[in-house]
Amino acid sequence: MAKNTLSFVCQNCGAAYNRWQGKCESCGEWNTLAEEDTTGSVPVSIRSKRKGRTFALESLSGKTQDAPRLSSGMTELDRVTGGGFVRGSVLLVGGDPGIGKSTLLTQATSLMARAGHRIVYISGEEAIAQVRLRAERLGLSDAPVQLAAETSVEDIVSTLSEGAVPRLIVIDSIQTMWTDTVESATGTVTQVRASAQALIRFAKKTGAAIILVGHVTKDGQIAGPRVVEHMVDAVMSFEGEGSQQFRILRAVKNRFGPTDEIGVFEMTGLGLREVTNPSELFLSERDLGTPGTAVFAGIEGTRPVLVELQALVAPTSLGTPRRAVVGWDQSRLSMVLAVLEAHCGVKLSGHDVYLNVAGGLRIHEPAADMAAAAALVSSLVNAQLPTDAVYFGEISLSGVIRPVAQTPARLKEAAKLGFKRAVLPESARGGDAGGDAGLSLNAINSLTTLVAEIAARGSRRGEQNPPAEKNATPARFRRGEG
Repeated sequence: MAKNTLSFVCQNCGAAYNRWQGKCESCGEWNTLAEEDTTGSVPVSIRSKRKGRTFALESLSGKTQDAPRLSSGMTELDRVTGGGFVRGSVLLVGGDPGIGKSTLLTQATSLMARAGHRIVYISGEEAIAQVRLRAERLGLSDAPVQLAAETSVEDIVSTLSEGAVPRLIVIDSIQTMWTDTVESATGTVTQVRASAQALIRFAKKTGAAIILVGHVTKDGQIAGPRVVEHMVDAVMSFEGEGSQQFRILRAVKNRFGPTDEIGVFEMTGLGLREVTNPSELFLSERDLGTPGTAVFAGIEGTRPVLVELQALVAPTSLGTPRRAVVGWDQSRLSMVLAVLEAHCGVKLSGHDVYLNVAGGLRIHEPAADMAAAAALVSSLVNAQLPTDAVYFGEISLSGVIRPVAQTPARLKEAAKLGFKRAVLPESARGGDAGGDAGLSLNAINSLTTLVAEIAARGSRRGEQNPPAEKNATPARFRRGEG
């Protein structure tokens, strides 16, 4: 008989150690090592003598009988997946508790079941009555979705193998599944990895698409071993703030589609409603005429999105001023502040700086640098920015405004929402960047020029401020003059 082998496995990254220690050397997390039995079901001596079997090799020119993708019936969900679910693919969906993962999947499975496909929803956390109550609240109780409350992977695979192969299977959630092949507690790294492997093997063999729902940690990362994210074909994150009504579905990994697309939904009393024009939603409650606000024309995948950046610069009484940012990279804000002080003479060392992306959207592209800088300077000098202007451009460490991609798409979206002007990098002026959009373009080559224009607006509002010099750093920002 095989000897029992005990090891300590990190519940965050899956690294194994021979003895317990407080910190995982692989991922750096503390108190994540748990004792697990790593003995396999078959002894090593027997496994080593097993001979492999031969299998047939296929060519790339083979034909598939069914459509390569299956539409979910929700345009925003299909956008993130790349056009629908691929046969035999496995997707991992993560999100904060109560964000709406089960609601989204209930709506998608109901639409697909009404279209005539066999859809199976297996819940390991809720009873069948609870799932039915959610479907009744959403008005989807008449959808022919097959339900089950089961956690054994062997029983699930055996049941789904009978009859017609389901087109889509939802497992909610993978942390509640367990398999007999390993002797570990439910939810441990070993169980999650083994259960996911068994379900992936079933999907590849039968051609059924499987969606795995995963828990998230306090940092917003999908819980469990990172190896599960490498095993699946796509990883999607369902994001949103509890105080906001909209939710964002973002693709983190996708073998069959883009990884930078987002789907926008609005949470209502009847479930999630698709938002076809996110820019109108993010700008719907915009406060016009307030200093410290700038509209950023961004790109999420292939979709242009306009969002408002809000900045507040206030004198501080602390020895170390605060730097708080919501919806943007903290390091990116620090870089913009350093460039403003080093090349533009903007003294912010004695001020607290707060930056917020209105609506709760999280921005990842560096094109938001110029919009953030404009909002910061506007708040500092109490100058109102033009309400009909959008800003986009990347700021280099030398203070030069660098060009960004997909300028025509940004300008076209801005013109569609009624904006008249655009402040953009000077290199984007060439060609027909704004010809079709009909916007008035203000090309900026250096951040110093942008700061001078905004400071000039602020100086004209108060008589105590001297007029700003043309195309130069204002005197109030020069070194040594405070």
